[in-house]
Amino acid sequence: MSKVGFRHIWADRSFRVSIIQTTVFLGLGMLFLHQGWAAYGWVMFLCFPVILGLSLGVHPNKKAMFYGVILALALFLFFIIIAGIEGMVCVIFLLPLIIVPLFLGVIIVHLIEKYHKVKEEVRVRVIWSPLLIFILAVPLENGMLQNEQHIESVSTEIILPYSAIEIFDAIKSVDTLYGAKPFLMKLDLPVPFKCILEKEEVNALRVCYFEGGRIIEKVTAYEPGELLQMDVIDYELTGRVWLGFKEAIYTFDSLAPAKTKMTRTTTYTSKLYPRAYWRVFEKLGISQEHDYVFQNVQRSLIEPF
Repeated sequence: MSKVGFRHIWADRSFRVSIIQTTVFLGLGMLFLHQGWAAYGWVMFLCFPVILGLSLGVHPNKKAMFYGVILALALFLFFIIIAGIEGMVCVIFLLPLIIVPLFLGVIIVHLIEKYHKVKEEVRVRVIWSPLLIFILAVPLENGMLQNEQHIESVSTEIILPYSAIEIFDAIKSVDTLYGAKPFLMKLDLPVPFKCILEKEEVNALRVCYFEGGRIIEKVTAYEPGELLQMDVIDYELTGRVWLGFKEAIYTFDSLAPAKTKMTRTTTYTSKLYPRAYWRVFEKLGISQEHDYVFQNVQRSLIEPF
């Protein structure tokens, strides 16, 4: 955009106010989430963007308003990524839940304006009054959900041309994990780089280290060549307060003397809504972590030293 063009846009009140609105609304939403005042639910991820869209839709210059929204949204998301408040993966997955409802709110106002003339004093009230709806709706949803967590599980399997005991020995403790990273890990999904088993017995600790944290597991079943089962007793992963881990299980099924199917099952908890949307991305991320570990196990069996 030329300097003249930018001055022209900047001079428009719809552009300037939409930047302030978007920044205030998004900043307030982020504050509510990270202070624990709001659930990661329907109000925050669907109602809140619609409310923002309603307040933005009353601006007379829709083109200038859209420029302001895009600029404010881009700067806000850039800031929370750089500041480490949220990761790139989270922001990418979140974008559709912001943009689609926001534009729905704008369209609703447009349809109303098409059939009813909106007075200027009404426009001014509508710009900020939706915040009141949000502030009232947040504690209502919080009370209904009461920090409810959904328990989910993801299973991934691989067939390897090795005996069950060989594969068991390769997975129980892994000194170094490396190799081609799946797509989400190339962004900022936590990447495991080693897992250390304290002792080869039930109740032993197994610690998996990630770039940006670790997961501590307690062995609940240790059957060489058949089953390795662990409860997650602690985890520290940067920025993943909405996701928890409960259990990790490896099962080994001998298909032939030198052919085994290994299945990895991760049980986790999630606070995110709507579940139909977030479940897809949660399971995608965990399955990519499974694939990365499997790839390393396969390499260690081919090149044991």
